[in-house]
Amino acid sequence: MYAMGAPSSGLIAEIFLQHLEHLHLPQLTQKHKIISYWRYVDDILITYDPSHTNIQAILQDFNSMHTSLQFTAETETDNSINYLDVSIHRSPTGLKISIFRKPTFTDTIIPYTYTSNHPTQHKYAAIKFLYHRLNTYNLQKQEHDRGLNIIHNILYNNAFPIKNRNSHTHTTQKEPPLKT
Repeated sequence: MYAMGAPSSGLIAEIFLQHLEHLHLPQLTQKHKIISYWRYVDDILITYDPSHTNIQAILQDFNSMHTSLQFTAETETDNSINYLDVSIHRSPTGLKISIFRKPTFTDTIIPYTYTSNHPTQHKYAAIKFLYHRLNTYNLQKQEHDRGLNIIHNILYNNAFPIKNRNSHTHTTQKEPPLKT
């Protein structure tokens, strides 16, 4: 047996979940008319036909797959649900996504002040991540512009030089430009 926290725990858990998915997902998909199923580690997003089944029936079947697993359900509110770092908004014409930030979100990152002893590449790592996320998702222009404004506010509030706040290329002498 393996101990919790062992280096192999995550791998074994992933193999176990993939095995359960392989055994049970085809039948559950057919029974509940599941349209799509996405899983990242322990977060699952399911879309289904509500005229054929409901989330409680799906949840009951998922919880019966194995006695050691207990699934919970979060349903959409106002035609919207958060999954990982995106909010998915449903409308009669389709889906729209935006970047999700938890209510506890603060715009604090390693500040660009000279009193910070962090290496410059550490200071820019968060900014690179924010720009990469903004440019990876297929956001509508309004959402993209909103995200860009949030990044500029983060730069301003963390004392990054003005030249870095007004462009998409955040460079230092040691850093290559960001890809946008």
